[in-house]
Amino acid sequence: MVRLHKFLAEAGVASRRAGEQIILAGRVAVNGEIIRQLGTKIDPRRDHVTVDGRGVRARRKLYVALHKPRGCVCSRKDEFDRPTIYGLLPREWDSLYSVGRLDYDTEGLIFLTNDGEFALRLTHPRYEVRKKYVVTVEGRVDEEALANFTRGVVDRGEKLKAEKARWIPSHRSRSTVELELTEGRNREVRRLFESQGATVKRLQRTQIGKIKLGELKPGKWRALTEPEIKSLLG
Repeated sequence: MVRLHKFLAEAGVASRRAGEQIILAGRVAVNGEIIRQLGTKIDPRRDHVTVDGRGVRARRKLYVALHKPRGCVCSRKDEFDRPTIYGLLPREWDSLYSVGRLDYDTEGLIFLTNDGEFALRLTHPRYEVRKKYVVTVEGRVDEEALANFTRGVVDRGEKLKAEKARWIPSHRSRSTVELELTEGRNREVRRLFESQGATVKRLQRTQIGKIKLGELKPGKWRALTEPEIKSLLG
């Protein structure tokens, strides 16, 4: 069973709040009966829902993992006409939207879905979904910087903090660091390094929850499996 306004939102009719207004206006019927009571629950598999006399069907929920390449944006349209991640997906998946964002120069794992609850579960800080990043910078990142990452630094009035930070063996002229974060504030990883006087040369997100980027090539996508979806929602 699902609340009627949530069903309308998932079917793409309106947002949850707008769906409530549509119900209150008497525009929604279930099995031929006008429903004005908020909180009404339906069974999408058995009940027939109409809005203004037109049938409404639940959309098939999709969950996609994409390896976002460097040099594209997560917006559906870009004012500078730069490539977007949506150009990498089949055209019939125009209902999908990204779960969070990676900036233009950042690459790696990102999810796309048409399931609002799934997106909320992965992006809201209270759920503390861990994300791993591998960062390459010029020069050496010392122990004090790693300690500052996990202790937290204040930047522009915001506290930025990594749950874990460790070195990865790399070329002598560069440092490679793996960070694990839960909040995902705007440009948080880059700002953490900038706070220590280090400039990021390459930034890749390698893991969200238990799902790893693995062998997925840049620009390629795959559907998440049922066990993977459950692991992210668990």
